[in-house]
Amino acid sequence: MTVDLSELVFADTSLMLDLAMLARRLRTQGLAILLRGAQPQIRMLIELVGLHRLPGVSLEGPAAVVA
Repeated sequence: MTVDLSELVFADTSLMLDLAMLARRLRTQGLAILLRGAQPQIRMLIELVGLHRLPGVSLEGPAAVVA
């Protein structure tokens, strides 16, 4: 399953939890989730909470740049 985050400009930890739960449900069915098009601030949050390291979760695109 692909989740297009390209138009998302704000997210908080509740969305990260929802995505983690979705990934868990998909994983039990042998499926995975691809997070695509995350804006830099969203990508940084995904990486900060470690969502991209969960089994069955892939994050497309370059790593967030921390200045």
